[in-house]
Order: sequence, then C-alpha cells, then structure tokens
Amino acid sequence: MIAIPAVDLRDGACVQLVGGSYKEERVRLDNPVEVARSWEHFGFSRLHVVDLDAATGRGSNLFVVRAILDDVDIPVQVGGGIRSGDLVEELLDAGATNVIVGTRAIEEMEWLAGIAARHPGEIVVACDVRERRITTRGWVRTLPLDILDAVEELNALPLGGLLVTAVHREGQMQGTDLPLMEDVAESSHFPVYASGGVASMQDMRALEHRGIAGVVIGMALYTGALDPAVLAGEFHE
Repeated sequence: MIAIPAVDLRDGACVQLVGGSYKEERVRLDNPVEVARSWEHFGFSRLHVVDLDAATGRGSNLFVVRAILDDVDIPVQVGGGIRSGDLVEELLDAGATNVIVGTRAIEEMEWLAGIAARHPGEIVVACDVRERRITTRGWVRTLPLDILDAVEELNALPLGGLLVTAVHREGQMQGTDLPLMEDVAESSHFPVYASGGVASMQDMRALEHRGIAGVVIGMALYTGALDPAVLAGEFHE
C-alpha cells in the first residue's frame, strides 16, 4: 500500500478543507508547485492533485495542475471537475498518470464506459461517499445510490482504480471509515484508494490490512499529525 499526499487547489493555492466545506478552510499555502515538489523530496511515490474550483464550478486551476505536472517526476493522478473527453485527453497528454472522474462518471455511466474503453487502466473513478450514499457535484448532491451497488456496475469497465472518499470523515482526523473501505475493497475488481479521516500510522496499517492499495492523505500531513518522512518510508511503491 502506498501513501499519496493530496494537493487540493483553490484560487491558485494549496488548501485543506474540513468535512468538504468551503467555509471550513484550515490550511492555505500559496505555492502549490513548491508543495508538490516537497512531497516528492520526502520520498512519496505518487501525488493526488485535485482542482476544487473546477469540481464545484467556481473556476479553474488548470494552469497550476500543468505546472505541477511539468515540475515533478513522480506519477500524478489528477481530478476535479473533469467532465469531458477532451479534458481527459489534455491531462494525459500533459503528463498525468491517471485521470480521476467523478460526477459525470457516476451520473452518466455510458460516458464513463466510452472514456474507459479509450484509456484502459488510466481512468480512476472517484466515489465520494457520505454514510454509504454517493455524493456528486463537489459533495453537494447526494444520490440514492449505495456505494456497493455502484462498485458492482463499475467492475465491468477497464478502470485503473476506485478512489473512495469518506466525506463524513474528510479533514477531521478522527479515523477513517474502516467498514466502508473494507467492504469496497472486497467488492472491487480494481485497486481501491481510500481518503478521508486518516490521522495516524495505525489508521494506515488498518487500511493496508483491509486490502486498500493506496491512501490519499491531506490534513494529517499538512498539520504535522503524520511525519512525512516516516509515512513515505513505510508506505511506498
């Protein structure tokens, strides 16, 4: 299992939000490229870059995403507001290892099937989950769709993985939703990446023991709750 630092972009800065709320911004760093470079230097083997403004229709940080892709040498998975085939192509051409699609992928499975067929193994589907229900449109819309039912449908596609975010634990550093992650890992035919609530090395080891392939970590790294050198040393490719 690998640890994957999150670089969440808002207004050109790197931020961390509590519980997915734009009113609860706890961390803001003005140079996301420098932040991404620092995680690479600590020894992490992958980065997770998300354009929060694009995800919620507030704007775009594509220029920052491109700058990060140009600057770092480790694999980068990119997500946030990616709802067109053209943008998927653009990001892959710019150097993204994987492209993460969420809202449109969940709401329009035919579109997802087409994108996945054109880019087998390169598309990661983001399933943002609050109490077992999938949320879309930047966590503001909750669908009457159970996560395990969604996984069953997704298993038929040539995906590169599933990213499951426990939105109800996001940014709170109170531990992740282990039953949720274990159930998804058991049901999925693809690598499962977990996000939301991780606060300790014990959380990381518990996820590893439940079959999770990687963990996206934000708040715990940015607040110093987890030592980046220790984390990267134990959980790397």
